[in-house]
Amino acid sequence: MKVSINAVKFKTDKKLESFINDKVEKLSGVYDGIIGSEVTLKLENSDTHDSKVAEIRLLIKGNDLFAKKQSSSFEEATDSAIDALRKQLDKHKDKFRK
Repeated sequence: MKVSINAVKFKTDKKLESFINDKVEKLSGVYDGIIGSEVTLKLENSDTHDSKVAEIRLLIKGNDLFAKKQSSSFEEATDSAIDALRKQLDKHKDKFRK
């Protein structure tokens, strides 16, 4: 699966990219119909510590799945978004089993 990572107005380091790739790749174990994914990382202008945003779009046949999470680190935001996508994938798989 192809994982495309876009950072808005900053440069990611290899460690963060590797972390995101590992997390997203694990979703292919949940559902093998994933074609690819687009990850967008950005900083929100907010007064709180939770200014890091991770948006993940999973490209699958039919509909794309999308999750956007905000946290104090990109790793936490990515983890939350992956959890949300895992739930969406489970619902998606159940829909096709019936």
